[in-house]
Amino acid sequence: MSKTKKKWLLPLTVMLSASMLLSACGGSNNEAGNESAGNESEKPAEATELIWYTIGAPQKDIDMVEEEINKYTAEKIGVTVDIKMIDYGDYTQKMQVMAASGEPMDILFTSSWAFDYVQNARKGAFMELDQLIEDHGQGIKEVLDPAFLEGSKVDGHNYGIPANKELPAQEVWRFNKTLLDKHNLSIEGVEKLEDMEPLLKAVKENEPNVVPFAVGKDYSPLNTLPYDYIIQNLPMAVDMNDPELKVINVLDQPDLMEDLQTMNKYYKAGYISPEAATTTSTQDLFTSGNWFMDRATSQPFADNLWSQGYGYPVVSTPASEATIYNWSVMGSLQAISANSEHPEEAMKFLNLLNTDVALRNMVDSGIEGVHYKKVSENVMENLPESKNYDMPTFALGNIMLTYLNPADPENKWEEFKKFNDAGTASPLLGFNFDPSNVSTELAALNNVKEEFWSPLMTGTVSPEEFIPKANERLKSAGMDKVIAEAQKQIDEWKASK
Repeated sequence: MSKTKKKWLLPLTVMLSASMLLSACGGSNNEAGNESAGNESEKPAEATELIWYTIGAPQKDIDMVEEEINKYTAEKIGVTVDIKMIDYGDYTQKMQVMAASGEPMDILFTSSWAFDYVQNARKGAFMELDQLIEDHGQGIKEVLDPAFLEGSKVDGHNYGIPANKELPAQEVWRFNKTLLDKHNLSIEGVEKLEDMEPLLKAVKENEPNVVPFAVGKDYSPLNTLPYDYIIQNLPMAVDMNDPELKVINVLDQPDLMEDLQTMNKYYKAGYISPEAATTTSTQDLFTSGNWFMDRATSQPFADNLWSQGYGYPVVSTPASEATIYNWSVMGSLQAISANSEHPEEAMKFLNLLNTDVALRNMVDSGIEGVHYKKVSENVMENLPESKNYDMPTFALGNIMLTYLNPADPENKWEEFKKFNDAGTASPLLGFNFDPSNVSTELAALNNVKEEFWSPLMTGTVSPEEFIPKANERLKSAGMDKVIAEAQKQIDEWKASK
């Protein structure tokens, strides 16, 4: 498996910071170049070709690997795939356009943070999968933690197959250990954003070519605070410690103000890039090693994974508790397009992808002997050519079938299961806001958000000056009406439980 393991989840670093979920993502943006070329002679005439759109930087060796995948799946289930990749920053917009235009596709990546799963399920972009799972997805039901299928239902139905991965979201502060060691810096006792200041100051003073705090436009300090958001990146949330589940405007909360003031202080001190509010990816920093710290969504043994992927040591320390949110349950899914002409074959492929070790690792890691070598039955090492096929593991199905890194303990997947079992559920777990009654207001709110969210969250502007302006604009756009509608739905949902 490509042990660079791109953006795990969540988005919190994608969402969060797109720093990453657990891993590194890559860079170019040319999904058109991913169409399979010259493979027609390899495909049996009777095989059904599926068009599969997935997220991630397009890979140089995609055609080579796709040819091997298709030999395998044609023989197994009479299906081949045409894999089309769209880079992280472009995925949502391009998929929205293609889905609306009826572009031919069979399988597509969706999530709580990219090409929104719930909203697009309700819009009719995805096929309802209940019967298809019963008919052709029994293997999925056997291997997938039941919480994923149950937690990813929309209005009582499944519209996507979740990746079997970490179930809770736990954020950590990540550090480039090479720089920690070089400057004799310790992360012991470092927990909160304000605790980072002495470390950031030391790096800024001694490493002029290093970005002390790697932050992109999707960064948000909010997830270390006790809020569960009704809609991601809009400031309407429930304090998870509030038994009444009252919907509040988080921009009015003192703890958020303190975090944003700290971010602004760090920005002014030069710890954060001047382009942070417009930076769509910080991948170049991770590739070069010219970063000191960021925040990411974690999982068991994440440090091993990051270190293996980047080629230098990475260490982390907890920034939050492990909490199960709707968006973490829905952090990575494969849906079948409502326009698919081959839904049964698509489900057969998804079933095989989530249950077959050989296929799962081929899709994830490429060709044995070219991109990786086996060290033992379930352990692999990347070869130099792996740089040409570095796929986002979290986005490709059941990660618990993927081979281990040499640094991983043998019980890695057992520890994942323990991690999942130990996660604390958000009080809003299972609630999905229906925006249909306030669609006009939400469109206006999103327009306002585009102007203020990234500048505020990255510390680019003064929160004391900017929050009142943002609140005034949000109120004019109809946020009070949306909050009232959300409160009504939550109260009804809570009463029905």
